[in-house]
Amino acid sequence: MNKMPPPPDYDENPEWTEEDFAKARPASEVLPPDVAALLVRRRGPQAAPTKKTVTLRLDPDVLDKFKATGPGWQSRMNEALRQAKV
Repeated sequence: MNKMPPPPDYDENPEWTEEDFAKARPASEVLPPDVAALLVRRRGPQAAPTKKTVTLRLDPDVLDKFKATGPGWQSRMNEALRQAKV
């Protein structure tokens, strides 16, 4: 059996209007608690600390350059220090 074609003005992913945003509710309000809990992912406890927390004074331009690279800049800074074999 063939599917009926959608109406000509049908949009599978329409842009939300102000009315749509006003009617929207958080998932935690509209889903059963057990289903809403499945949407929240939490990181498990760290088995053993693999890194140490330190306080480090850096020149502003150096810090700005790493931060400008976006999320994960601390890991990239760690890798740059590792490659420098300090």
